[in-house]
Amino acid sequence: MILSGGGRYADPWHRFDETSARLASLVERAGYEIEVRTDVDAALAGLPDDLDLLVVNAGDPDRPVDDSEAVGSADAVDGDVRVDPAPLAVAVERGIGILAVHAAAASLRDYPAFDLALGGRWVDGRSWHPELGLAHVHLVGDHPVRAGLLDFDVVDERYSGLRLHDVIEPIAEHEEQGIRHPLVWAREFGESRLVYDALGHDVRSYDSGPHRELLAQAIGWLGHASA
Repeated sequence: MILSGGGRYADPWHRFDETSARLASLVERAGYEIEVRTDVDAALAGLPDDLDLLVVNAGDPDRPVDDSEAVGSADAVDGDVRVDPAPLAVAVERGIGILAVHAAAASLRDYPAFDLALGGRWVDGRSWHPELGLAHVHLVGDHPVRAGLLDFDVVDERYSGLRLHDVIEPIAEHEEQGIRHPLVWAREFGESRLVYDALGHDVRSYDSGPHRELLAQAIGWLGHASA
């Protein structure tokens, strides 16, 4: 299931519909049957028991959004929001793969299981990014997700100053103002696995061959989470 930013998870900076379509093609190529949902809270409240992979491509639900500025969905503002964090917690306990991309660092704030799984967060007033442009991605470590891959350049946003609140296994970093910042990391917790990829601002990122290779290997690794 791909959670694509709609309603209170939409924002004026990201074309979640376009980037979710690119993600869907990668997930489908890995052999999954795909469901793309823009009604994020409703989707999470009704997670199927046999879900293997959850992709989170959505924005900050706590940011006020009006109809005139949201670009990710025609339904810019939700009415009554029903948040039920239990099904996601059950899925994580059972064993699931989670791929969280870009703005997901600020998303699903009402879901403690996602917060714990992610291991880091975008924090207003602390986190930031340089102007959108050419980013040099440094691959680091020896995690299976980066096996055989080389450093690459991509047009994207370089998220910086994310607050880490748990142990991560770095896969990629970028350098800004002489400081290395994590861009991609992996985590294993219980029977579940997560990969967070801070790249993915727009379709140019997903049209990059090296970035697509990295994501394909991430999806492959996530597919080995227990279920």
